[in-house]
Amino acid sequence: MSQTANCDENLLAAAYLNRVAEPAAIALWLLVREHGYRQAAAMVRAAEVPPEVAACTEARRDTTDPHADLAAAERNGIRLLTPASPDWPHFALGAMDRLARRRCAEWLTGRRARAAAGELIPPLALWVRGNGQLASIGIRSISMVGSRSATAYGDLVASDFAYALARREVTVISGGAYGIDAAAHRGALAADGACVLVSAGGLDRPYPSGHAGLYDRTAEAGLLVSERPPGSAPQRQRFLSRNRLIAAFGTATLVVEAGLRSGALNTARHARDLGRPVLAVPGSITSAMSVGCHRLLQRDEQPAQLVTTVTEVLSYCGGEVALPDAAPRTLYDALDLAARTVLDAFPAAGTADPGQLSRLSGLPLEGVRDALAALQQLGLVAETAGGFRLDRAGLRGP
Repeated sequence: MSQTANCDENLLAAAYLNRVAEPAAIALWLLVREHGYRQAAAMVRAAEVPPEVAACTEARRDTTDPHADLAAAERNGIRLLTPASPDWPHFALGAMDRLARRRCAEWLTGRRARAAAGELIPPLALWVRGNGQLASIGIRSISMVGSRSATAYGDLVASDFAYALARREVTVISGGAYGIDAAAHRGALAADGACVLVSAGGLDRPYPSGHAGLYDRTAEAGLLVSERPPGSAPQRQRFLSRNRLIAAFGTATLVVEAGLRSGALNTARHARDLGRPVLAVPGSITSAMSVGCHRLLQRDEQPAQLVTTVTEVLSYCGGEVALPDAAPRTLYDALDLAARTVLDAFPAAGTADPGQLSRLSGLPLEGVRDALAALQQLGLVAETAGGFRLDRAGLRGP
């Protein structure tokens, strides 16, 4: 039975409260804790709430339609979770819940200035799409974040680490953006591992739009998660509030590359406040994309842990697990012989068509075409008007 057909009043109330205010609203969270979803929603609709709650809900109080949100979710294969749902991530959000209670005690005594980095207040509800399970998130997982303007080095590290970690049953979590996020998702998906994409907007509006295919692939292999209902735009403040979820879902947070003002540093700060390990990959001292990582490593208090190998990362998020004999170490190692042969046959620069690659590799033309399709799917080669070329962002063989 569909979620809308079997929709109880608590779910409708949760959908209403989820839309009526922006994420991490302290006053609304306190109201729900005191009165529950149904009564809190009724109080907001009737405008019978304290001034602090009215301030964050009155703009959408009369226009929010939870029935429409749940119907839109059903059309797009999205479901709504609340703390009463079997798949609610109680374990991952436990630390945030404890911090939220402490923050609310401060708020009630007058410290009401909103934290610039975003408040560590648990979500009232979560919209999810996909085949994965959210309840166990945070037990053996890694949040991988970094610059949207990643270098070839950053792409390589993120993809390789994500692939190797996913092979070792570590769930890879990131935000679906260009750069490091995309490389992390691509590596985990190539390993057929568990992957979670946490979006700042509605799950029916992939952002960036060029990652619609990545959203679909992640939903097939894992989960898409968002605090915002269908149709919501990924506004700037929503990225900051989204980052707290990425930090909470990871057993540890790994920053691969980050500029001095990168949003990845916001995620790292949330992870530190939640008591989760923050890891950083060092880079070139001449690279602007490694300045943020180096600053994390240089902090006087609670510096990030420097990591350079997958084994070092595993020590912070669950340790090694047994792999099958001769398990591939990198994405290149995981390719079959035909795909490796075609990849190695590519010229160092420029493009090549299937006929040229057939002559260079010695493989029949049909076998080359099959290999190219697989290499494209893994992000190792790209098709252009002039033929196929090695993808700068893809993993290359040794």
